Amino acid sequence: MNNSVTDSERAPEPVGPYPHARRAGDFIFLSGVGPRSRGTKEIPGVTLSPEGNIVDYCIETQCRSCFENVQKVVEDSGARWDEVVDVAVYLTDMKKDFAAFNKVYEEYFGEIRPCRTTVEVGALPTPIAVELKVIVHAPRG
Repeated sequence: MNNSVTDSERAPEPVGPYPHARRAGDFIFLSGVGPRSRGTKEIPGVTLSPEGNIVDYCIETQCRSCFENVQKVVEDSGARWDEVVDVAVYLTDMKKDFAAFNKVYEEYFGEIRPCRTTVEVGALPTPIAVELKVIVHAPRG
C-alpha cells in the first residue's frame, strides 16, 4: 500500500507535529486546515487584539482562505479538487456563521457535492473561526 506523507510548501505550516496529508491506498486524509497564511502569523479576515484574541472577523474571508489552503494540500498530494469525497467542518459560531459558510462552500464544492459534517466547537488551536478536515479518493494506477 502506498502510504506517503505530504508536507505542502504552499499551505500554512501545521501548528503541531503532523503532516498536511497522508495517502493510504487510494485515499488521502488531510489534517485540519484553517485560513492562516504560510510563513506569517496573519489570518485573513481576522482582527486580533495585542494579546492575540479575536476582536472581529469576516467568516467569508476566512472560508475562502481556508478553501484555498485545502486546495493547495489536495493538489500537492497529487490529487484533484473534484476527488474530494468528504469534508468535516468545524465552526466556532454555528448560528452566526453557518449561512455564510454554506454560501462559500457552494462556490467551491457546488458541482462536486462531497459528503459533509458540520459541528460547532468551543475553540480551535489558533484564533480562527473555521477549519476543514478533508478526505480525498484519488486512485492512481
